[in-house]
Amino acid sequence: MLRKLLFLSLSTLFLLGNVDQVVGQDAEEPIWETILLVPDNTKLKVLGENMKKHNQKYHKEGPYSASVYNITTGPDTGKMVWIMGPLKYSHLDARPAAGGHDEDWRDNIMPYIKKTQQGEYWEGDVELSNTAMTAGDPSAFPILFTRYWEINPGKGFGVERHFKMVSETIKAMEGEHPWGIYFNEFQQGNIGRHIATVSFHKSWTDFEKPWKFRESFDKVHGASAWNAFTRNREATFENVWDEIWVYNKELSGD
Repeated sequence: MLRKLLFLSLSTLFLLGNVDQVVGQDAEEPIWETILLVPDNTKLKVLGENMKKHNQKYHKEGPYSASVYNITTGPDTGKMVWIMGPLKYSHLDARPAAGGHDEDWRDNIMPYIKKTQQGEYWEGDVELSNTAMTAGDPSAFPILFTRYWEINPGKGFGVERHFKMVSETIKAMEGEHPWGIYFNEFQQGNIGRHIATVSFHKSWTDFEKPWKFRESFDKVHGASAWNAFTRNREATFENVWDEIWVYNKELSGD
């Protein structure tokens, strides 16, 4: 995580000149590959049938297992997110390609996709995340509250403090509150998708339940720490926005 935060704190320097990119991976941290797909809405039936066959043939299990989510809120509503992992970079050297994989994607998926966007690699932070109860089963918590965080130029030093306090607060809350934090592995220019946090939900009814974050925060950190916490958040992040993703089991390989 410290490597990632150093990289983020230096993110503004690439605007002034070349900076050697830091792409090494912490040994214990998992990686996910994600691709945003814009479907041809006139061909959704065929796309769905072909995507299901492709994923269940080539992305059924292990590091190459794939999940598909439908984005249901925000400016990307109607798009799909294709996710592969968790994996290590070394797995990519042996990813499905031969044996008809690439031809199947080219001939049976791409003709029904208007375009692909945001091909990204996300590193999960095992220490801060609280995802053990999901057991890696997307169907157990099929609704994801995904929040993107854009770091203010030169303010990466505030990231660790903020999310450490968030993590400690969520872990102290009563009940099950699976939550994960993921760092974008590569520079995004002005796109701003530096960090994603995800709350995992069993149903839409979860959103009707009170979110007792502040109550838990005061117990863990003390009520007097709240103002400093919010000031650090406001200084560290330039932009924050939310999306809801819904797991599409029919199109997934897992």
